[in-house]
Amino acid sequence: MNYEATGDGQSDDFQAFLKAWDAVCGSRRKNPTLIIPKNKKFLFSPITFEGPCKSNVAVQIMGDVVAPSRSTSSWQSQSEAWILFANVTGLKVTGKGTLDARGSEWWDWCPRVSSCIKPVVCKRPTTMRFLNCSSLHVSGLTSVDSGRNHISINSCQHGTFSFITLIAPDESPNTDGIDISNSNNIAISKSNIRTGDDCIAINDGSSYINITELTCGPGHGISIGSLGKNGAKAEVEEIHVKNCTFNGTQNGARIKTWQGGSGYARKISFEKIQLFDSGNPIIIDQYYCDCKGEKTCENQTAAVQISDVTFRDIQGTSNKTDVIKLSCSETLACTNILVENIHLTSTVEGEEAYSSCVNAHGRSSESIPPIDCLLG
Repeated sequence: MNYEATGDGQSDDFQAFLKAWDAVCGSRRKNPTLIIPKNKKFLFSPITFEGPCKSNVAVQIMGDVVAPSRSTSSWQSQSEAWILFANVTGLKVTGKGTLDARGSEWWDWCPRVSSCIKPVVCKRPTTMRFLNCSSLHVSGLTSVDSGRNHISINSCQHGTFSFITLIAPDESPNTDGIDISNSNNIAISKSNIRTGDDCIAINDGSSYINITELTCGPGHGISIGSLGKNGAKAEVEEIHVKNCTFNGTQNGARIKTWQGGSGYARKISFEKIQLFDSGNPIIIDQYYCDCKGEKTCENQTAAVQISDVTFRDIQGTSNKTDVIKLSCSETLACTNILVENIHLTSTVEGEEAYSSCVNAHGRSSESIPPIDCLLG
């Protein structure tokens, strides 16, 4: 408000926010803070909060923030993100405010589309993106109705995300909760994600990612991938998911890769997971194809190597019967897959749960249903 913001939810406060950020980022004081006060609603156009800054800075979001309508001129540049923090070290974003990206306007204009045949001609923006940030701390925020992802973490190191609530309707297209790529040492905990796509998606270049005490659903579960699209090389390792709950999700613990890729996904664990009426509680899918009937994804010999994966202490129910799917490349096997202390049942009336495998090697113990198809 010191920089002439109106806070009425209708006027564009872009310039006020930019001036406030410049003052905070340029300050040499200890922990300078940009405060978005409560009992106000602020609207601003797509904005970049650019570093590096002269001190470790904080943004305290206590009031509500709303994006401009999709039809306004501020979106003509097809911005990838509504709010972008770039090249900032020691950034802390906290508060009890709500970010409202007005996503329904974007979903209607640009529904879920596949890029299998032709490029996507319309873009929907991520609500909040962190690019090349380190020593990052984000806590307490609520994001509703994202145009695309709620939060994107790209090329960041050493970040914590906690007590976050991300909400979009289960039919909203591509509204991932948190997408991570080319980042390491990221911890996500004690958060609630209810959205229309992956609650968390972990993509190429990510390592040492820890996810704990997360409630997911509706949504598509927690996914490693998809990896290896269009022959790309992918490298993902040291991903650990523990003490999480899935409610009515399309998937639970999932690893998905396209045929024809290369690289690896390794040292991955899903432990102490509770599922309620989830579609695919445990799934490795190396035949992932998101073309939605536009074309058939042909079999290829190249694949992303999957190894050293643990599924342990996973219990609950599925609305399908094939509750454990380990579908690995026919030419490049999944290796060292450990499945231990599993108890999954099907809610399909009169049907029993079962497991299936393709070229999956490892061992299992104390599994219901049994995994007799897992090769030694």
